[in-house]
Amino acid sequence: MILDRFGVRSAKALRPQSPARASARLASPHSRRAASAASASLAGRQHASVPAAGRRLLIAAPLLLGACSVLNQPNIPIMRYALSPRRPDTRQAPRGAGVLQLRGIRGAAGVQDVGLRTLQPDGAIRLAPYDEWIAPPGELTEAALRAWLSASGLFSAVVSPGSRADATLVLEGELTSLEAVPYASEARAGLAGVLLLDRGGTTRVLMTFNVTGSAPLAADADEPTKAAAMQAALGQAFTRLEDAMVSGLRR
Repeated sequence: MILDRFGVRSAKALRPQSPARASARLASPHSRRAASAASASLAGRQHASVPAAGRRLLIAAPLLLGACSVLNQPNIPIMRYALSPRRPDTRQAPRGAGVLQLRGIRGAAGVQDVGLRTLQPDGAIRLAPYDEWIAPPGELTEAALRAWLSASGLFSAVVSPGSRADATLVLEGELTSLEAVPYASEARAGLAGVLLLDRGGTTRVLMTFNVTGSAPLAADADEPTKAAAMQAALGQAFTRLEDAMVSGLRR
């Protein structure tokens, strides 16, 4: 029993608290801070219960999984191929033969890709992911054509731009196509350009050309076989260009 200072029982002290009032007391700022501190203490004890080595393993797990996925990838080597068709024989140039300047062979759009090109039946081009030319095809074609024409016997020399040789003939060209076409059982190559006569500061067009070459290719040919067939097709295009130049020089 609770008595006030006059010895009278206190009704306020004996009145039970309502649930709403009890909840309000628990929702006070002091109560919330106490609850938060208790929760943080419990979380800290739970975290401390996990060994340090286990925590490090959990953190490193995603990295280990990523490393495993990289290590499981196959190591496929890149195969690279030369593009250098050779003339079957070498001829001696006659006395007084002119000097030819090969100004450059550039690759048409897409043909400069180093990946071997395969033309699909729907017209799309597929680039081999692991089979490439050793350099851009236009550069390889220029070097091969220079060697081919040097062995043709048509010119006393075949020089590059910047040479001191007095070149009266200039050849400019473009590699227009170089691809395997298995569905047509062949490989194809194409060249287009112009032969100029440059004499006394006067330039005259002797001929324009657009030649193509082809070589047989099995429908199920692998990439090395495709590369060999494309080189053979380019050699045939060189032969046709040489024949056209013979006719052009007679004009």
